[in-house]
Amino acid sequence: MMDLNLIYSPKRLGINHTEDARSEYQRDFDRIIFSSAFRRLQNKTQVFPLPGSVFVHNRLTHSLEVSSVGRSLGNLAGEFIVENFNNQLNEESKQFYQHSLYDVISSACLCHDIGNPAFGHSGEDAIASYFERNESLLKNRFSEKEWTDFIHFEGNANAIRILTQKQTGKSEASFGLTFATMASIAKYPCESIAKDKKILHRKKFGFFQAEIENFKKLTEETEMIKETESPIVYKRHPFVWLVEAADDICYNIIDLEDSHRLGIIDHDKCRNLLEELIASFDPKGIDKVKLRMREISDKNEKISYLRAKSIGQLIQATSKAFKENFEDVLNGNLSKPLLDCVKESNRNSAIVLKEIEDFSIEFIYNHHSVVEIENAGYNVMYELLSHFAEPILKTNRSNWEEKAVKLIPSQFLYEDGSDYQKMMGVLDFVSGMTDNYATELYRRIKGIEIGMRR
Repeated sequence: MMDLNLIYSPKRLGINHTEDARSEYQRDFDRIIFSSAFRRLQNKTQVFPLPGSVFVHNRLTHSLEVSSVGRSLGNLAGEFIVENFNNQLNEESKQFYQHSLYDVISSACLCHDIGNPAFGHSGEDAIASYFERNESLLKNRFSEKEWTDFIHFEGNANAIRILTQKQTGKSEASFGLTFATMASIAKYPCESIAKDKKILHRKKFGFFQAEIENFKKLTEETEMIKETESPIVYKRHPFVWLVEAADDICYNIIDLEDSHRLGIIDHDKCRNLLEELIASFDPKGIDKVKLRMREISDKNEKISYLRAKSIGQLIQATSKAFKENFEDVLNGNLSKPLLDCVKESNRNSAIVLKEIEDFSIEFIYNHHSVVEIENAGYNVMYELLSHFAEPILKTNRSNWEEKAVKLIPSQFLYEDGSDYQKMMGVLDFVSGMTDNYATELYRRIKGIEIGMRR
């Protein structure tokens, strides 16, 4: 079992401690909030197209809400650990779990989507598809592991890269977050060749070949359990479960609220689903909730109230699941997300959550406006990557290829590096774009829109 005194660390990658009124973990939160990579999330699609006449969630508002839920889960988890493992904790650890764990979880939640490209999963698919479709042209320039990074391009791995990578002309440590916060976002702590959809912590992969050394430092500082050396696979860090749960809670409920605002789901249907979910956790308290609902006349406000109550119930239920499965969490042996544990222990809530999930798949994620932007986003990202990928690998470029490379900002150019490093620079550039910028650049390089920028 992992030692609770050793699984967190205030150390940072390449940065020495400096005096500050804030704790090391509070500084993590502030560094993320003030970063350009975080700000760009405001123009990245969550589910529905942006912008619209009705306000819906984007990646930034989603991340803020996940962070809020994560803070609550971290607080409840910290109280549980101090209360039940007090004799095993040194004084520093008692202080950490009581007063800092919630900052770590909140910060990790804040940046859990920071590696997602424009247009979400469509952007990921477009990047992976570009390499698959150009295998005969490109594959022989990369090692097997490097090639696997490309054909399975993954936003989770890209997050680790963004948070740790040194770009040309920029500071050594990138974000310089604490190892505790970094460990908390490593949902899939394995390299790309170890990806296995049947195993939860290997369903995707968590770091590119370029970040192996940084990832190893992270695992050493937080005592993560190594599962295999070749391929490189670690068991999940205990804090990851809380970050994952906060994300699961939010998108299960908030996508439903957005669909209500857009008129995709009928008000009564949405209201009944949320009331049933609340009742599944608190049968005695639902009457009080319904009484409060009579005092609210605005339909959107009614759903907002039920959303808040639903999230509150899910936080308590997930916290309970974390406590009940704590030994497996600490050993890295839990094989299912905490929200699945909640469903297994509460049949009524499982039925309602399944109904919400089924509705979301049929009517939200396959809504025509969502499918349209997924198609458009795929094409935009594919064409942008194809415009830059081949020229960056050439030493003797044609005139148009030189012009293409000139569009890549200098911090993404690794002209003296390997082919893999050069291509990763292009991926940094393309995947970091917002939906709006990617669309604008696509229109310009395709000649759809011509003229001086304002």
